[in-house]
Amino acid sequence: MCEMITMAAIAGSLQTVGTAVTIAGSLYSGINAYQTANYNAELIENQMATEQVLASVKDNRLRDQMKGEMAKQRLELVGRGVSLDSPTAIVLGRTAAEEMSFASQSVRSEAGARKQELTAEKRMTLARGKSALLKGGFSAAGTLLDAAPDIWPSLKDERVLQ
Repeated sequence: MCEMITMAAIAGSLQTVGTAVTIAGSLYSGINAYQTANYNAELIENQMATEQVLASVKDNRLRDQMKGEMAKQRLELVGRGVSLDSPTAIVLGRTAAEEMSFASQSVRSEAGARKQELTAEKRMTLARGKSALLKGGFSAAGTLLDAAPDIWPSLKDERVLQ
């Protein structure tokens, strides 16, 4: 009889330990996923900053290149004997300036769209992390509530429930 009580006590202890490990595992998993999401969001933030700098450099290079082309165009016009204040030269200069503005705006628009995309990705990453944290907490709580009557046998007593 004593051996059966000891075996029951050991089984109960093992069940309690198993429950504690399950709870700890759920909490650890949720916390780990949350921390990973925060780290990934930080990486996305760094990527956004890097891409903003790259877009600025690309825009400046494009403008410098187009300014060089415009200067070359002016030299060609002067070389052909066309006055820079002639209607043709003015139209060509205006057209080149509009093209430069359009190309620059295109680079900026692409950078803005990429920033919006990365911002949305960052928000979703953070949301997934928070969701995982909550899921881990609720899973741990559910495990504890399921095991409560076995851990605390007095909860099975109907008089306690009334």
